[in-house]
Amino acid sequence: MRLHSLESRVIALFIGLLLTLQLAGFFAIRNAIDSNARNAAETSLRNNEKLLSHLLDQNANRLIESAIVLAKEYAFREAIGTHDTETIVSTLSNHGKRIGSDLTMLVGLDRKITASSSANLSHSLQQSVASLIQTAEKSGSAASAAIVDGKPYQMVVVPIEAPVTISWVVMAIPIGKAFVNNMSAWSEIQISLLTAKEKGPWAVNISTLNDEQAGKLAAQLPAPDQKISYLPAIQIDDDQYSARVIKLAQNEQFSTIAVLQLSISQAVAPYKDLQRNLLILTVFGAILASIVSAITARRIAGPVRQLAETARRLGAGDYTAAINVKQKDEIGDLARTFMTMRDGIAQREKEISRLAYWDTLTNLPNRALFTDMLEEAIASARSREKSCFVLMMDLDRFKHVNDVMGHRFGDILLNQVAIRLSAELGAGGTKPARLGGDEFAILLPDSTKEEAQGLADRILRSLEKPISIEDQTVDLGAGIGIAGFPEHASDTQTLLSRVEVAMYAAKLGNSGAVIYSPDIDKSSQQSLSLLSELRAALEQQAFRLYVQPKVDLAFGKVIAVEALVRWIHPERGFIFPDQFIPFAEQTGFIRQLTHWVMNEAARVCHAWNEVGLNLKISVNISTRDLLDQDLPGKFAHILQQHQVSAASFCLEITESAIMDDPVRAFQTLDKLHAMGLDLSIDDFGTGYSSLAYLKRLPVDELKIDKSFVLKMEKDIDDTKIVKSTIDLGHNMGLRVVAEGVENIEVMHLLKELGCDQAQGYYISKPMPSNDLPDWLEKWQQANPQSA
Repeated sequence: MRLHSLESRVIALFIGLLLTLQLAGFFAIRNAIDSNARNAAETSLRNNEKLLSHLLDQNANRLIESAIVLAKEYAFREAIGTHDTETIVSTLSNHGKRIGSDLTMLVGLDRKITASSSANLSHSLQQSVASLIQTAEKSGSAASAAIVDGKPYQMVVVPIEAPVTISWVVMAIPIGKAFVNNMSAWSEIQISLLTAKEKGPWAVNISTLNDEQAGKLAAQLPAPDQKISYLPAIQIDDDQYSARVIKLAQNEQFSTIAVLQLSISQAVAPYKDLQRNLLILTVFGAILASIVSAITARRIAGPVRQLAETARRLGAGDYTAAINVKQKDEIGDLARTFMTMRDGIAQREKEISRLAYWDTLTNLPNRALFTDMLEEAIASARSREKSCFVLMMDLDRFKHVNDVMGHRFGDILLNQVAIRLSAELGAGGTKPARLGGDEFAILLPDSTKEEAQGLADRILRSLEKPISIEDQTVDLGAGIGIAGFPEHASDTQTLLSRVEVAMYAAKLGNSGAVIYSPDIDKSSQQSLSLLSELRAALEQQAFRLYVQPKVDLAFGKVIAVEALVRWIHPERGFIFPDQFIPFAEQTGFIRQLTHWVMNEAARVCHAWNEVGLNLKISVNISTRDLLDQDLPGKFAHILQQHQVSAASFCLEITESAIMDDPVRAFQTLDKLHAMGLDLSIDDFGTGYSSLAYLKRLPVDELKIDKSFVLKMEKDIDDTKIVKSTIDLGHNMGLRVVAEGVENIEVMHLLKELGCDQAQGYYISKPMPSNDLPDWLEKWQQANPQSA
């Protein structure tokens, strides 16, 4: 049996699962036993601690009763009154022996020992007696544990009254072996009494453990100054204990503790047999699982090997391989599925071939098939010294339709375009091909340039007719590129590349159909050169910020400016925006340019604010800027860097910029507006946006396009358009700005119509931003009402 075979894996799985379950149960039970044993031990130790306290209290009560008997003995009190020391000592000694007291003392009212049954009294005993009498003076008698000569004692004190207190009787018995044995008789625990001098090691006074074990216990106990009452695990020889540490007595030199121990090993011993039985059961289970799994695996793996061999033959193209599996279980189902697969492979291969070369949406040839067709056409034309042409078409505004109406609508539209193209080619002619997205191509074998141009014109005219889909009418246009063999290229890839160049030239120039020429490629090279120059201009600070003032028509006051960019070329000198801005928008360089303008405008705004000049600055935003989801973050960084507020800026956006991708544009505009930036619709009236879109936009301003303003004093239609736009803007709560004001008559007319602000050459041409303060001073002098 192979190590990595299915059979061996099934066996390993069975055994592994059983062992996992058995071991998991074993360890879970063992941990539960250990945990329960420890919890029970801790509870038992707490109870034994209470028993210890109870036994100490019993001893104290017995001592107090004996001391009271002695204190009330007439002869003893008479001897105290006559200061008969010999009688006093004899009485103390005899009474102490009767009750087993090692120390029996008479203490005067000055708390000094006057007579004792023992001749050797330590200084610490004197201190303990004085402290105990202080307690007895409040309660009549007192008892406590004390340390005498490094050993623990239980000590009591009672007054001798005649009838007032004349002396004190003190009795002390050792807490020793008798006490420990008595304690041990009541429970199954081990008890040890230990004493330590100051911070020294613990010394064993007495213990139910043997001397070696008691020494090991002392070595593991915490230092006297550590307040630890419970030790969950102490290892002594092969036994593990839980212990409680009980403080009995302490003075300036010594500390005495009692340690109660309970064996964890003995607590879990009754369960060892259960664990051993579980291990035996696990072993037998593994043996049984091995036998059962081997039989089961062989029943599964045998037919699977046969099916694997059949699959290899099918992969090699042998679809006649027999499958001799007659089982009625899942393996049999798998065998029957193999037979079904064998019958369907040929059909699927045919379908795969169709998918590889045909567009599934329009059922037209795709790029791969079109390329093959073109190679055949070029080969045929070359052999017969003929020509062939290719038309490549890209739809206008299709992305906008797709975004607004949805992808399903866009798919239907592409099918309608395919139908129109096929109709123009006629029955039996070459089929158009869909290269991807909204790009189509048509191959014209054995054709001329004039025929290709004629077909392109017919296609463009057919697309001028609106397409109706689901009660929606769509106007489409297209850019068509034309290139042919051998005039423009001698191989397939070059021809496709050049017809694509011609197509993009048609789209950029809105030229309808364009035949490829080398000049188009030269234009592309010039574009690359211009892009390099723009990048160099940004690095070399060749751009300049210009501003054009905006005037409040009600008061004639300059309240804002529009920021404009100018290019000072080292060789060509001053370059106007219309010579490089459109190209920057096409290539995406406009994003870097917008960032430069905004940064420079923020710098100028901060400088103006420093001298008390507070003007709102308008900055133009392009389509590509709106599609940049990071634009709000970039602007926020600029505002923070130059310490200017967002309210000092207004961003001007054209209608067409918004309509290119409304969804992403709205997202960006919402974020910008939320930052506090004003938004303005620039060139309003020249785009294709609906009022529904305008209502949804978070704008603050409408800017009327100059084409309506330039000659409005002479053209009543322009005046009506401007008046309607002003009313519309005001009704929507927006301020209205008119650009292109070039004479006093237009300015007065705009004021009469209620326009809010004006901008144009009559007020001022764009000027370097540094010149604005001087110009503003002259404006205020010429227009005193604006000050």
